[in-house]
Amino acid sequence: MSNAARHHLTSPSDGWPRPAYAWYVVFVLTVAYTFSFVDRQILSLLVGPIRRDLGLSDTQIGLLQGLAFAVFYSLLGIPIARLADHHSRRGIIAAGVGAWSLMTVACGFARSYPALFAARMGVGVGEAALSPPAFSLLADYFPPHRLSAALGVYAMGIYIGAGLAYILGGAVISFASGIDNIVLPLIGPVFTWQMVFFLVGLPGLLVALLLWTVKEPARRGLAGEDIVKKVSFSAAVDFIFRRWRTFFPHFFGLSLLSMTGYGGAAWTPEFLIRVHGYGRIEVAYYYGLMVLVLAPVGVAGAGWLAGRMSARGITDATMRIIAVAAVLLVPVGVAAPLQSSLPAMIGLAVPMIVLQAVPFGIGPAALQVITPNRMRAQVSAVYILVINLIGLGLGPFFVAALSQYVFADGMTLGWSLSILHGLAPTAAAVIVFSGLRHYRQSYAGAASWRPRESARD
Repeated sequence: MSNAARHHLTSPSDGWPRPAYAWYVVFVLTVAYTFSFVDRQILSLLVGPIRRDLGLSDTQIGLLQGLAFAVFYSLLGIPIARLADHHSRRGIIAAGVGAWSLMTVACGFARSYPALFAARMGVGVGEAALSPPAFSLLADYFPPHRLSAALGVYAMGIYIGAGLAYILGGAVISFASGIDNIVLPLIGPVFTWQMVFFLVGLPGLLVALLLWTVKEPARRGLAGEDIVKKVSFSAAVDFIFRRWRTFFPHFFGLSLLSMTGYGGAAWTPEFLIRVHGYGRIEVAYYYGLMVLVLAPVGVAGAGWLAGRMSARGITDATMRIIAVAAVLLVPVGVAAPLQSSLPAMIGLAVPMIVLQAVPFGIGPAALQVITPNRMRAQVSAVYILVINLIGLGLGPFFVAALSQYVFADGMTLGWSLSILHGLAPTAAAVIVFSGLRHYRQSYAGAASWRPRESARD
């Protein structure tokens, strides 16, 4: 990168970017996030067919949904974030979108468990390039009191993507199920679930091109020589550990809530199909529609409320809202999977889906405002490492392992989901409440931080 280009990227500016363009950037990043969750979540709708065609167990499926994706998604987020703190965040995101889209297509070529496992790892590698740079990018487009709302809209991509994964997956299954033998040119015969991976993966390449309409903003909060200083990853880790009473409750509290969300999303469709006897296409449409409509309400509502509270000077508003949502999630989350009546199940599932979505926008926003600009992407990557190794890595596996090894009955998915919703949010609420005072202190001290000489590369 030339000195002129570097100066363009890092020179401080007096005003924030135009709101209209800033919200366009939110739109583009949300589209990318939506596609990431379509590609990530589509597997949960295909559990039955993949188990049948590849001869897999529930725990093997749980590993495909969680650990296969989560390990590289989490670990590679750190070196990618290191690049994002000093280079073009837009370019990094665009490359990641293209990579995970191609690896989703590769899932469709898999004809064995190891091949599918490897392709899912590749999807995780590509998606590691999205959120840490995106969090950092948006923090330079929006002032702190508006950042929660912006990240809340971005976080809607999780649930828009998950909902569309079910709905579009159901449409593809419905279309392909009427074809006795699917034979593709140059590929040959394929299963229906392989067609689904092809059709959801390829459009992501267009999203990668759309990212090039996003401008790299000037990095804010940098003064004088700080503009050209780089902060090493060891300095970012040191920053976290020196403020562990703030960051640990944030990381581990949200990890447990993430475990609840990912575990529920991975196994609820199969629970409705296997235990309650609903059709796969029926579940795809109706459950997908519930997620698509209700979860964004939780994300956007939490972002709006956090913004209002922050504007009144409540600096720990994001964390307070997360803690309260965790408390409210316990009774509805425990009860919903145990209902035999469909109206009762839906009545409890509505607030459950809304509350599960609350942390996914304001959680990252809470992190950005207490972290100096030059290490935001790296600290975000550590956050993503923790929440995904625990939440995504263990959530789907926990549900499957309870059913297969504790209850020894695949029809007990409802009890497994109920136990998960009882334990994880309860622990999360206790952990998050314990860190509120320290979060307020870190918020107050964030503006005074400057990189030390030892933090230079």
